[in-house]
This record gives sequence, structure tokens and C-alpha cells, in this order.
Amino acid sequence: MFKNINGKENLIRSELSAILLFLFFAVFFTLFFYQKNIIEKNNVELSQNYSQIRELLQIQKSFEKEIFDTKNKLEKYIENYDELEEDFDKIDDDLDDLKDAVETAQKIQNTDPELLQKYSKVYFLNEHYVPEKLRKIDEDYLLFPEKNIEIHSGVRDFLENLLEDAEDENLNLKILSAYRSFDFQEALKDVYTQNYGSAADNFSADQGFSEHQLGTSVDFTTSKIASSLIGFENTEEYLWLLENAYKYGFVLSYPKNNIYYEFEPWHWRFVGEKLAKYLNRKDLNFYDLEQREIDEYVEFFLDD
Repeated sequence: MFKNINGKENLIRSELSAILLFLFFAVFFTLFFYQKNIIEKNNVELSQNYSQIRELLQIQKSFEKEIFDTKNKLEKYIENYDELEEDFDKIDDDLDDLKDAVETAQKIQNTDPELLQKYSKVYFLNEHYVPEKLRKIDEDYLLFPEKNIEIHSGVRDFLENLLEDAEDENLNLKILSAYRSFDFQEALKDVYTQNYGSAADNFSADQGFSEHQLGTSVDFTTSKIASSLIGFENTEEYLWLLENAYKYGFVLSYPKNNIYYEFEPWHWRFVGEKLAKYLNRKDLNFYDLEQREIDEYVEFFLDD
């Protein structure tokens, strides 16, 4: 009887062992496949994430390339812009130079070249020459107010500014003579020749060689000295002219020791402020310069 019981127990134990072993393997394989599924799922997700990362890296690389290309284009554009700006600046400079050249050409074209010629026994001014436009000098500045004394229209303002400033200095500066025609100079020279003979050539120009025909020269005097002109070099008015006339564009045509005529302290010629200031600065006389040097100042003749 006990033998049968023991046999049954063994059988039960064997069955329980088999069941437990089955359960163990069932749980084991369940966990194994579950973990495998999880690993596979994670691998899939990792693979997907890796692909996404690769795509992102490619996008980033492409974006960086676009940034680099854009930067290069921008730098190129800036470089081209700078070059273009330099080109425009150069064009502006060229246009300014061209404008200046045109204005200079117009000034030269509109300025009578005769006005700066050396007409003292050097160049001949023909009998038909008359300044383009003459204007009457205000009678307040004339030694003889009843006379009609004219001067080149472009010179009159310079002359009257000079006379006004001299008057402000309480100086009695008057005009004895200004523009003279070819015929007037011829008649005047005839009178001098009749009275002084060949000696007249020392102080009076022949017709066609007188600066007065240009309408840019004046003979100054004072009420006291009048038309004799004797002693004018000893007056305050003459000293003032020596110190100031160049500021208004006037220079002394025939100073002491000139090679053309006797010393004429009363005779002053308008040559333009720029040339007059140059002559004063260099301590030169108008007739000391070569004509080609003088011609460089034609364009500035009426500049103030």
C-alpha cells in the first residue's frame, strides 16, 4: 500500500516538475521574444532616427553651403558695388572736369583775347577795333564831370570799387582819361609830335599801339594836379595805388626803367585780379612776362 502511495507521489512530482519546466520555458521564451521584439522595435526606431539625423545633417550641410554661397555672393556684390561706386565717383569727377573745361572754354571764348595783349610797341591793334561794350564812368569820379569818359563794361565795377575805397580813405583820386579810339589816339599823337617832335615817342603811343584803345586802361590824377599830371608820383593817391590797385586787378603799365615809355605813374591797366595779384606777389611788371604766360590768365580776366 505504501508502495503505491510513493509511486503516486513520484508521479505527481514528475508531473509537477514537467509543468514547472514547461512554465519556465514558456515564461523564458515569452520574455525572450518580448525582449527581442522590444530590441527590434528599438532598432527600427534607432534606424529611423539615424535616417532622420542623416537627413538633418544633409539639410544642415546644404543650408551651410547655401549660407556660404550667399555670403560669397554678398561679398562679391559688395565688392562690385564698391567698384561700381568708384566708377560712379570717377564718372562724377570726369563730368566735373568736363564741366570745368566747358566753362573754361566758354569763358575764354567769351573773353576778348586782345585784352591781355602787350600793345606797347609790340602788337598792333587795328583801326577798326572797339571793345565789345563800353560804359560811361560815373561823373563823380571824373576830373572833368562834363566829359563822356568810357571804359570796358566788364572793368567798370572793378574801377569804381577801387575809387570808392580810395574815397573812403579820404583820397582825391580822379579819372583823367580811359578809353581812346584809334582816331583819337592818332590825333593826340599828332598834337604831341607837333609840340615835342620825335621826343613824343617817349611818352605817347602811336595809334594802334595804345592800351587805351582796349578800354581797360585809365589815367589817374587828383583835383590839385589836374591834367598836367606833374608830381603825381609824389601824392598819397599814387602811394595808395601802389599798395592797393592790384587788389582790384589794376597794374602800373610803365614803371621806372621800363623799356617802352617814360615813367607814367598815372597810367594803370586792368589785367584781372588773378594776374595782378600774381604780379604783385612775384614783384613783376606786366611787360616782364612772355605773352604765352599772360595768355594763361585770359579765362580769369573778369573773375573776382
